[in-house]
Order: sequence, then C-alpha cells, then structure tokens
Amino acid sequence: MYSITEIGKITGLPASTLRYYEQVGILPHVDRNDVGRRVYSEEVLEWLELVIALKDTGMSIDDIRTYTAMILEGDDTLNKRRELLVQHKRDVEMSIAKTQVYLEKIIRKVAVYDVLMHQKKKQKNPLI
Repeated sequence: MYSITEIGKITGLPASTLRYYEQVGILPHVDRNDVGRRVYSEEVLEWLELVIALKDTGMSIDDIRTYTAMILEGDDTLNKRRELLVQHKRDVEMSIAKTQVYLEKIIRKVAVYDVLMHQKKKQKNPLI
C-alpha cells in the first residue's frame, strides 16, 4: 500500500491531481486507512499508470472518465472500451507520424546550420 505522497513521487502527479482523479471517478477504488488517509494499492497504481499514459498521449479527462465508467459497468462494455482504445491508438499513431515529419524537418535544418558553420570555420582557417 502506498500513501498519496509515495504515489505522487512514483507518478510525478501532485496530490491535488490524485484527489481530483478520485473525485471525478477516474480513480474509483482508493481506500482509506484507520485515520482516514488515502492508501493506494498496487492495482490502483497500475491503473493510474495507464491513466497517465492515456492522458499524456492526448486522451481527454472526459474520455478517460468515460472509459473508467465503462470498466465499472462490466463486460457488457468490452466492445465499446476496445473501440475507444483503438481510436485513441489511431490518434496517437497519427500524432507520432506527424511529429516524425516535423522532426525530420528540424534535423535537415540543423544539418544546414552545421554545413554553414563548417564553411564559416573553414574560411577563417583554410587548413581545416
């Protein structure tokens, strides 16, 4: 079991975000200890790691909340959950492809500057 501080250190999320996720139903199974403090199980930590992955790849909080609600509804939502994740996967793949194109443009521009800097250096010292 982990405290909210430990979960924050592990995930990099502030306690306020963890409390918010619990409040909106994204973290539905957070238990409390004898003095009422939140305690997080390994299962909740694993779920939270998926939530972070979904959010960091562009899934909205509303969609994550919808996904969580479908899980809590049970196996009748398996197809809908899969569809939601497949669409998100497609969106992430498109984003990666677009980012790769941009990265290649940046790499080419850096190469241009490398050539220009080398030429300038060569003009100053013809022995290079």
